[in-house]
Amino acid sequence: MTDPDPADLVADLDARARRFETPCGAGRLVWRAWGSGPPVLLAHGSHGAWSHWIRNIEALAAAGRTVWAPDLPGYGESANAERDDPAAIADALASGLRQLGIGTPLDVVGFSFGGVMSAWLAARRPALVRRLVIAGSGGLGTPVGDIALTRVRGLEGEARRAALKANLLGLMLHAADSADDLALHLQATNGRLARLDPAPLVLPDRLVEALPQIHAQIDAIWGEHDRPHPIAAGQEAVLRRFEPDLEFHVIPAAGHWAMYEQPGAFNQVLVEMLARPLRPKR
Repeated sequence: MTDPDPADLVADLDARARRFETPCGAGRLVWRAWGSGPPVLLAHGSHGAWSHWIRNIEALAAAGRTVWAPDLPGYGESANAERDDPAAIADALASGLRQLGIGTPLDVVGFSFGGVMSAWLAARRPALVRRLVIAGSGGLGTPVGDIALTRVRGLEGEARRAALKANLLGLMLHAADSADDLALHLQATNGRLARLDPAPLVLPDRLVEALPQIHAQIDAIWGEHDRPHPIAAGQEAVLRRFEPDLEFHVIPAAGHWAMYEQPGAFNQVLVEMLARPLRPKR
């Protein structure tokens, strides 16, 4: 029996989504939804799209949640926001949430770049977000880790595949066998569609800018071997300055893209975290 084609796996989950569009800059913001129940918004990382969450959507839906996964402005099928800055991206998300009638305040989970944009959403529109889960995000003013990237442009065939795999292992994933055919397909497909430079929207401390203004509960999930934002650089300590009681969960044997590399562990932690009552505010 042959393994499923990665493009077919993505297409199948996409076909089972409910698709919506809301205004974004000069174009549209594309949203997908699965399941039913209390809403949870998933915000993907840079050079990604909704499919960054391909191994998590069904688990959250099975846990009784309506899963909303937009292509963030400048990525996937969504247009750029009015300006390429966190405030404009947060405002486009807020406008879409209201137009779609998604029940708020809601839980928001943001991965990497998406964690920073989600924090700005929570800061600028506090009535919309009740809980923010940050997964492997930069912008905390901590040192960036040892990232190794290979040039892909102009390469074809096996040389291109090797470069894509090297980049996944140099940035996103920890174990060599995690850079499988599906990960390579997502990396190549989403990368071609990316039109936004995330660095000035995240580094060095764009997340720290937003944190003092957030009234929502903040928690965090990190991969044990996150390369761009290593735990040893002090991520937890910075977050605890703003949310002393936060849950900070570490996913063993996972790199930056922990929700893809160790989906079973990540999904269990996230489902349990979202099911717990909100902590009383100090």
